[in-house]
Amino acid sequence: MPIKISHRLSKLPATLLMTASCLAALAGSSAYAQGSDTDTPKKSARPAPSKKAGKQKQDAKSAGKKSSSTKKKAVSPQEGEYVNFNEWKDVSKFVDEMVARNGFNKEELNALFAKTRYLDSAIQLMKPAPSNKPKNWAAYRARFIEPYRINAGVAFWNDYGVALARAEAQYGVPMEIIVGIIGVETVYGRNTGNFRVMDAITTLAFDYPNTPTRDARMAFFRGELENTLLFARESNIDPMSLLGSYAGAIGWAQFMPGSLRQYAVDFDGDGKIDLRNSPVDAIGSVAHYLSVHGWQRGQPIVFPAAISNGEGKFDALLNQGLEAKFTQDDLQAAGIASRSEIPAGLRLGLVDLQNGTAPTEYWLATNNFYAITQYNRSYFYAMSVVELGRAVSAARNR
Repeated sequence: MPIKISHRLSKLPATLLMTASCLAALAGSSAYAQGSDTDTPKKSARPAPSKKAGKQKQDAKSAGKKSSSTKKKAVSPQEGEYVNFNEWKDVSKFVDEMVARNGFNKEELNALFAKTRYLDSAIQLMKPAPSNKPKNWAAYRARFIEPYRINAGVAFWNDYGVALARAEAQYGVPMEIIVGIIGVETVYGRNTGNFRVMDAITTLAFDYPNTPTRDARMAFFRGELENTLLFARESNIDPMSLLGSYAGAIGWAQFMPGSLRQYAVDFDGDGKIDLRNSPVDAIGSVAHYLSVHGWQRGQPIVFPAAISNGEGKFDALLNQGLEAKFTQDDLQAAGIASRSEIPAGLRLGLVDLQNGTAPTEYWLATNNFYAITQYNRSYFYAMSVVELGRAVSAARNR
């Protein structure tokens, strides 16, 4: 659930976010709802590693100095460091709660956390992007609406067209939207993440960066840690085998563990839900998630807006949450119309896609657009899903 860069949406609850890896390519962005925190985060304070861990670090440093001609071994950001989470009071409390609430074995959980690593890379990636950097829709769009991803989308659609058509028929979500989400998230399974989910989520659950929403974010990730353990037990798998994004999102569709347990479906009919290895399960799960979160069968998504009164005359219509709440009369009174015909009675929201120093791009969005933002609370994200899906569809039909 995944995330952020939340373009004007940072104050909304972060309870249903599910995606994570799609924004990892953007420097300074965060896959978990990072929002638009503008404070300068202080270095995250965490309990000191055990003496043993400190000695191991010192030994490693000493070994690295034995030969000045020997190149230092590159350390992968996915590897993490040993800190002995069992010595952290909050982790011990969490273990006791898991034993009492879910019937886990305490010794087994202690053994699991003894193997869990601290991921400073996850902490760094979660820190808010610089607030002085202007948002740029054109630059963001270019990362996702590009030939490699479009061609991969065509191949994916050709390979799984039957499943996509079945998902559209069952849930009412157009094939191109499903294709757009999976393409933005993981380039059709090519980039599902190499972080151990236990490492990433445990780190963020107990040492989230110092931001105004730190306590709420840590509570969220502790819930996701609980769901990780429950999912692993329900699926009879080793939780350490789960790989995902630096925020802990899993599989082709990048579901956070809580969303995986609640919204994922066995769409290929093999008796199990597997978003890591079954693109068909991912297709059905994406469609099911959107249908649960407000997708309306047959409803349009967005319309290009025409502004007649100039920017700044309609600020009251912006930042109004993830809901289409305005009538066409409301919009027209503010000098906003559509460049294409809109069905009578359809409620709309005003979406602003900021373009750095260039003019802002405006769209009128229906609740289907906002359903996509329940997957990731970002106007940029939702529009890139729409446009990638359309681009893939157009490329298939050439």
